[in-house]
Amino acid sequence: MAKRILVVEDGADLRAVVVAVLTQVCGYETIEAANGREAVAKSVSEKPDLILMDVNLPDISGIDAAGAMKSNPRTAHIPIIAQTGWSSSRWKAAALAVGIVAYLQKPASLEVIISTIEEFLQP
Repeated sequence: MAKRILVVEDGADLRAVVVAVLTQVCGYETIEAANGREAVAKSVSEKPDLILMDVNLPDISGIDAAGAMKSNPRTAHIPIIAQTGWSSSRWKAAALAVGIVAYLQKPASLEVIISTIEEFLQP
């Protein structure tokens, strides 16, 4: 059974590219969310194995969404990888403080994204 990844990205074009690579090249199942609230809801209903989360989202930040997921016993175990254009060490520290396992700076290469995902997916 393929591992399931929730891809949270408000940019439809970027989300489509990431989803295409993860499904067609890597063989993962993907679930999509365009904002933080949708991501929190889908993390509960869809039970992904990993979440790839943009930090700058239109409704709530990816950090706040991750914090909500990490405080819910049903989703706390899911590894969350942040992907963002925000380079400030303050944002990275905030992300890691809520339980995000990795903080990737955009534009991250597809190779970096894939290797980071593989590092945190349980066999």
